[in-house]
Amino acid sequence: MYMLTVTGNLLTVAAIQTDDRLIHTPMYFFLSCLSSVDVGFTSVIVPTMLLSLGSRHGQGGTISYTGCLTQMYFFLALGNTDSYLLAAMAIDRYVAICNPLHYATVMSHRLCLLLLAGSCLVSHLHSLLQTMLVSYLTFCASNRIPHFFCDIQPLLKLSCTDTSINELVGMTETLAVIMTPCLTIMVSYIRILMTVLRVPSVSGKLKAFSTCGSHLTVVTLFYGSIIWVYFRPLSSYTAVKDKVAAVMYTVITPMLNPFIYSLRNRDMHSALKKVVGRKRN
Repeated sequence: MYMLTVTGNLLTVAAIQTDDRLIHTPMYFFLSCLSSVDVGFTSVIVPTMLLSLGSRHGQGGTISYTGCLTQMYFFLALGNTDSYLLAAMAIDRYVAICNPLHYATVMSHRLCLLLLAGSCLVSHLHSLLQTMLVSYLTFCASNRIPHFFCDIQPLLKLSCTDTSINELVGMTETLAVIMTPCLTIMVSYIRILMTVLRVPSVSGKLKAFSTCGSHLTVVTLFYGSIIWVYFRPLSSYTAVKDKVAAVMYTVITPMLNPFIYSLRNRDMHSALKKVVGRKRN
């Protein structure tokens, strides 16, 4: 699954980057960025998990304190960048459907770059804050993390010092950081729905919705599992259920993204054929 994720996402990036028309189209620009982030996001988690699965009692099942904090930092940074890129793609769909005559003007390359830069900046600042707060905690009991990577909730459970500040920040700052792109997506699709319902023909409605299907599928998979894990009190945390949910957004969703976006997309089909054809030659 890891190799499939890396290969699929790198092929998506290569197909878009080598096609002059696609790379200058906002939707595909953001898709290329999303695939690049997904490769890094999965690579932060899965190799360590595979080492742990392959060695129950050996060195492969351990991670240093610094390594744990580093993994948590990049996991949070790249995971949140994913969510903000999904929000940027929702804005793109909103402008394309609700304001098509001004689409080229509004969704300029400059705006796309600003949305990308903003996504990265907010995500890395949030990750830095969370990692610093965890670094001040003391771990004096068990050093066995009941998870397949260093996430905030299991680390807070292991701490023998007061974690009330961490929990408060988690339910305020983290809520704001995660809910901002989520609300952006919701508002965008509410406006899209209102616009599409005013289209007189059924074929016109289906055509408009078909451009959003792939994005909605990815958003549902990504946010459904994240909300399940992070927006519950620490007292209700259960390792087994959260591991299952975490696998969804760290392994399954990044693996499915290239297939979801390319399955019924003729532009991606032709671009991928060109990339594969060049490699064969």
